[in-house]
Amino acid sequence: MRKGDLGIDLGTSSLLVYQKDKGIVIDEPSVIAVDRKTKKIIAIGLQAKEMIGKTPKDIMAVRPVRDGVIADYHIIEQALKELLGRTKPRFSFYRPSVIVGVPAKVTSVERRAVIEAATSAGAGRVYLVLEPVAAAIGAGLDIFDSTGNLVVDIGGGTSDIAVISLGGIVVSRSLRVAGDAMNEAIIKYVKRKYKFHIGETTAEEVKIRIGKAFPTLENYELEVKGRDAVNGLPGNLRLTSEDVLEAITPILQELIVNLRQALEETPPEIASDIIDGGIVLAGGGSMIRGLPELFIQETGISTIVAPDPRTCVAYGLGKLLDEEKNLERVAVKAGR
Repeated sequence: MRKGDLGIDLGTSSLLVYQKDKGIVIDEPSVIAVDRKTKKIIAIGLQAKEMIGKTPKDIMAVRPVRDGVIADYHIIEQALKELLGRTKPRFSFYRPSVIVGVPAKVTSVERRAVIEAATSAGAGRVYLVLEPVAAAIGAGLDIFDSTGNLVVDIGGGTSDIAVISLGGIVVSRSLRVAGDAMNEAIIKYVKRKYKFHIGETTAEEVKIRIGKAFPTLENYELEVKGRDAVNGLPGNLRLTSEDVLEAITPILQELIVNLRQALEETPPEIASDIIDGGIVLAGGGSMIRGLPELFIQETGISTIVAPDPRTCVAYGLGKLLDEEKNLERVAVKAGR
């Protein structure tokens, strides 16, 4: 690997780019504003996110990755060109090697499409690494040891549960419910209970600022703006942490059910390692208050949140840029 090579986390919520010898150089919301007629990108990242729900008819603000899957390959190719262009020195013709993080259950068709999009965008060699593997590396776990580790990576579009040992995934579960599903659940809950409409950005703010996943934690309140569903007029509404907990409980229960299933399928020798080492939570969705307490209550296994969980995948990809032998061990082929 050479200076300038990249690790890219194409997340549902965030686009993160790690550049060799520099660290994370791009950290933007995974939103792109596109001209409907020309299909050209107008804005990417934070500027585009601020356009959600506010664009005129000839502009659309889209998330190119939905539920962990690339929804529009043409747009993601343009986005990759933009990201690669931002990191490349002027007048450089070097095609950087790129490692892209992908969900654990990504299909062979989706893998090939990611490789083709990155290559068309200007990448040289393209490697794919499963996101839970990258998250475990970024969280500081030695996944190449014989000791088993259990990582739960809760992103924006997918939640990946993975038991990892000797550099490979032994047992895994990939759910297309995560942080975005929690936002949607909050929107539906507020509409059903209070007859009040709030947007996606507001729901995310509510989740982050006052959300909780465990009932005994302190209750907070937050006043939000939206539209009254009865009279159709703008208004304010005060929501509580209890509201958030009630809204997202079905999603939390689905996570717990799949976590238990993964533990039931784990070989006894690795299960004993997990009891000793605990569960490690990664991804932005793991930052909601009380999630470790919930997992401990439901499994009896100690649970911690990784340092800076939102960037674990990007930092894991960055470490692999410096460890080419390990990269060859964990990289997945397009057809596998």
